[in-house]
This record gives sequence, structure tokens and C-alpha cells, in this order.
Amino acid sequence: MHDRTVCLSATQLRAEGVIFSRVAVSGPALLLSLGLVAGLTGCKQKAAEQQGMPPQPVEVVTIHPHPIHTQTVLPGRTDAYEQAQIRPQVSGMILTRSFKQGSDMHEGDLLYKINPAPYQATYDRAKAALLQAQAAAVSIEAQLRRYRPLATAHAVSSQDYDNTLSQARQAEAQIAQAKANVASAKVNLDWTEVRSPIDGRIGRMLVTPGSLVTAGQTAPIAVVTRLDPIYVDVNLADVDMLRLRREMAQGQIKGNGKGMPPVTLELDDGSTYPRTGELRLAEVTVDPATGTLVLRAEFPNPDKLLLPGMFVHARIDEGEIPDALTVPQVALQRDSKGNPQVLVVGQDSKVAIRPVRVGRIVDQSWQVLDGLKDGDRVIVNGLQKVRPGAKVKVTEAADAPQSKAD
Repeated sequence: MHDRTVCLSATQLRAEGVIFSRVAVSGPALLLSLGLVAGLTGCKQKAAEQQGMPPQPVEVVTIHPHPIHTQTVLPGRTDAYEQAQIRPQVSGMILTRSFKQGSDMHEGDLLYKINPAPYQATYDRAKAALLQAQAAAVSIEAQLRRYRPLATAHAVSSQDYDNTLSQARQAEAQIAQAKANVASAKVNLDWTEVRSPIDGRIGRMLVTPGSLVTAGQTAPIAVVTRLDPIYVDVNLADVDMLRLRREMAQGQIKGNGKGMPPVTLELDDGSTYPRTGELRLAEVTVDPATGTLVLRAEFPNPDKLLLPGMFVHARIDEGEIPDALTVPQVALQRDSKGNPQVLVVGQDSKVAIRPVRVGRIVDQSWQVLDGLKDGDRVIVNGLQKVRPGAKVKVTEAADAPQSKAD
């Protein structure tokens, strides 16, 4: 049998002297026979390919530049604009509660009254001590006024005059000390009336009348929270912050006049909060562990719909990109190294791999930054049935995204 790279039919094999039979064959002959059978099978497959398999049907989208509206969506939590955890400044027993749980309070409204009796007594003693010091000072001041001209005329010794002057100064100091004691006692007496330090909504009652409270205790006896406006804190990657600032500098993002873009909210139930907020703060340091920094947005909350601690999604409006290329998410594949790529169909109806560089996801499509051009046909359906170089039958996908060229 001659050495040549051609496919042989059964008749040609017989002509070559190769005879198949049920008789036992030796090892070398058996190997030769199996090799011929495998070659025959491969030849059949090649012959089938030469005859031409029908092109596999695929669906494609033809991409064109079109405008897209971009947003950055960040998870976050609401936080109170102001919150006062009220703790007693003096010790004593709670006598009365003067608020209704869950009601709106104003600065200075009475919340609790602590038994004032011991503090009233201390205040009265301080006032009495002040009167005593003032009375003692009157006698010393009168004596000092008498000694002053006599000391000038050397009618009294200088030592007596100096002693009287020192007593007068001590009397003034005692008066000052007594006044301070009166003021301190008055402060403690006033603190027996626990009042709201801010405007806001008070929560549930944390202590009841008859409870004993102590000055400086760690547990609050009431919490007043200001709900309008309200903050929303989100974490933003440092690279995204650089991009936002660059887009604002280029005029793509329209700020609020203070260098910050507007923000909208999506609530945890999927609804959209009806009012727009504004970014107020970006932390000046980046967390080295996560590479993020905190952004704080402020939202009006007159209906008290937002409460502190709620989970929300903040959407930062980044404006419009007028000529963007996008491909559906299903079209994007990744190679063994994780690099993104898509399959495209050329003018000859053959499949080719196209590496791409993508940006963000907008409306369930990837923004393509590099690797595709206007008019490219990207396969979105039938990806598993084709390979690069294969001919395909192209059908335009029914849900292809709209573009300027449409």
C-alpha cells in the first residue's frame, strides 16, 4: 500500500489488497486494520464537511452610536440630620413625663421632671450664703472708707489700714464665690426639668415616672430625632470619584451650583422617592482597606417618609453621552484570562472574535469603550453553536436597541 494522503473508499481498499473478514488476525495486522478504519471514518467526516453543512442560524444586533443617560447607583443608609440622646444631668427620681410618644417636639419643650426638692434646698442655701457674704462685706467696706483718710493723715498705722484693705478684698472674693455657688445650684435646679435640645420627633418612652436616674448615665431616657431634612450616606470607590470630578469638569454632569451633582433615591421596596437631593459632603480621606470614601447627600423629608437606618439606593445623575456604543449583556463573553470579548459576523457571514474594552452597564447593556465600530454585527443568540471561522445564517434580533441609525 503506497504512502499517500488521500481518502479511500471500500472498493479502493479492496483494490489495494486490504480484505476485511471474520477470521482471526495477528497483532500487527489488527493494528493496521484499526488504523484503516479510523482513517476511513475521518475521511467520511471530511467528505461531509466538503459537501457543506448548512450555516447555523444566529441572531445579531447591529450597533450604532446612540445617546445614553448614565447614572451611578450606590447602596446606602439614611442617617438623621440631628439626633439628641437625652441623658439626665442630675440624679433623682422621675416625677412626671410631659410628652406623647412619637410626637413632634420643639426646642425647649419639657420632657421629664426630676424631683427638685434637694436641688431647691441647695439653691436656697447658696443664696443665703451669698447674703451673708454681702452683709459681712458692708462692715469691712465701711471701715476701709474710714481708715483711708486717716491713713493719709497718719492717724492710723499703715498696718491697720493694710489689714482692713485685705479683709475688704477677702469679702469681695467670698461674695464672688457665693455667687458662683448660687449659679451652680440654679443650673442643677433647672436640670431637674429635662427639656428637648432640638426640634424633632421623640421616640418611645425609655423610663417611667418613679424610676431613679443618675447624672451621666450611659442609657438615654429619651431620643429626639430631626427628620427633615435627612442624610443618605453611601460608599463610593475612589476611581469613581475621580471619574465624577472629571465629568463635572468637562461639563457632562450638571452640578447644583456648589460643585455637586443631583441625587435621586430608590427605596427598598423598589419605589422612587419623589424628591431630589444634593450631595453635601465627600470625605477627605479614602479607607485604605476598601478603597472607598463616604459621600453624604441631603434630602428634604417633610412627610417623614424616610427614617434613619433605612436601606436605599442612591442614583447620581451623570448626564448624557451623545455617541455611545452598547451591546446587550448576553453578547459579552470572557476569555480564559477574564478579558471581555464578543463574537461578530463579518460581511462574508463568518464568525470572528473581537476583544473589547467595556465601561459600565446602562439599561442592561454594556457600554463599549473600544473594540467595536459603527455597523458591527454582534451575535446575541446562538453563541454556543458557532465557533470562529464558521459561516452562519444571520437574523437581526427583534429586541435590538434603538440607535440614531434606526
